[in-house]
Amino acid sequence: MNIVVCVKQVPDTATERKLRSDDKTLDRDAADGVINELCEYAVEEALRLKEAHGGEVTVLTMGPDKAGDTIRKALAMGADKAVHLVDDALHGSDALATSYAMAQALKKVGFDLVVLGSESTDARTGVLAAMLAERLGVPQLTFANKVEVAGDAITVQRVTDYGYDRVEASLPAVVSVVEKINEPRYPSFKGIMAAKKKPVQKFGLADAEIDASQVGLANSWSEVADFEAAPPRAAGTVVKDEGDGGVKVADFLASKKFV
Repeated sequence: MNIVVCVKQVPDTATERKLRSDDKTLDRDAADGVINELCEYAVEEALRLKEAHGGEVTVLTMGPDKAGDTIRKALAMGADKAVHLVDDALHGSDALATSYAMAQALKKVGFDLVVLGSESTDARTGVLAAMLAERLGVPQLTFANKVEVAGDAITVQRVTDYGYDRVEASLPAVVSVVEKINEPRYPSFKGIMAAKKKPVQKFGLADAEIDASQVGLANSWSEVADFEAAPPRAAGTVVKDEGDGGVKVADFLASKKFV
C-alpha cells in the first residue's frame, strides 16, 4: 500500500508567535519550527498501517527550506522517503491555494491512502483534508480515531459530538486523524541516523505542474486585513474575605454575567 502522509512545520506553541508587518503573514523566523503535533499522530498511523499491510510511507510537506527539519523527524520515526514542495512563489498561500498545490504534488507522487492530522496549531482551519479529497476526486474520511483497511476497503470511526460514526469507503482515499487515535513513537538513535540517508525529493512549481496564478499571497482567496498586538493583561480583582467573601465573589461573577 502506497501511503502518503502530509505534514507541516509550525511555530513552537511554547514561544511567542508573530505576524510579519510587511505582508501580514506568519513570521516563521520569529519562533522555532517544529512538526505539527497532530502530524505526528498521522505519521504513526501510517506506519502502523504499513506494518500491518506492507507497502511504503512517503512524507509530503510544503514550506520553506527550514521545513526540511520536519521531514527528518518523520523519516526518523520510520517513514521511507519524502517529497518537499518548496518554492518562493508558494509563500502566503491560504488553505485553498495550499490544497491545490498539495493535490498537484500528490498526483505526481501517487497514492493509495493520504493521511494527515485534523488541523495545524498555527492556522487551525481543519479543512485541508476535505479540500484535498475534493481536488483529488476521492472519498474523505475525517476526524478518525480508528482506521481499518481490508483489501481496497477502508473503515474509520469518525469522532462526533455524540460519540462516533462508522464511515466506510474504497481506496484511494484521504483520512484525517485526531490525537486519540494512537501514541506516536519516539525516533530511536538508529532511526535518526537512518533518516539522514533516506531520499528527499524537492518539487518546485514546475515539477508538480502547479499554476503560479493559483498560489501565493496575491492569489489566495483569504487575507489578513489588519492586526495589532494583544493588550497587556489587566490586573485581576482581589476579593478580601471579611466574612462576606462568598457574597462578594457571587456579585463579581454576576457582574460579568458568568452566573
